[in-house]
Amino acid sequence: MPEIKSQSLATMAVASSALRAQQGRMRVIAENIANANSTSRTAGGDPYRRQVPVFKPTKVQGAEGVQMLRVDPDQSDFKTEYDPGNPAADAKGYVKLPNVNTMVEALDMKEAQRAYEANLNVIETARAMESRTLDILKK
Repeated sequence: MPEIKSQSLATMAVASSALRAQQGRMRVIAENIANANSTSRTAGGDPYRRQVPVFKPTKVQGAEGVQMLRVDPDQSDFKTEYDPGNPAADAKGYVKLPNVNTMVEALDMKEAQRAYEANLNVIETARAMESRTLDILKK
């Protein structure tokens, strides 16, 4: 007998994979924001480097979902500031600051939150549709 696959279950599996991916993305963004003002502990050393989540498509319940594959460091240049009294300053008096732009991180966080909410709505709608279908079949 052929296996009957529920489209609703596949929909919920795709949405929940996206929920996990966005949750991971929000954790990375929160770490970036938390370290936006950190400097190196050693003179002339590198400060915190912004992290960027990398996603990949993945199979879930016979459909195409998403997962966070890894977190890569952002290779953009560090900002520098002249502060010769800072213990992290190099020989010329410049301190390297993280390559984190808090405005960009805040916008990324808002986008991740909205994507998370949208996927929650997909799950809620799929459950409601399944419940309504069962109610119709009972009659």
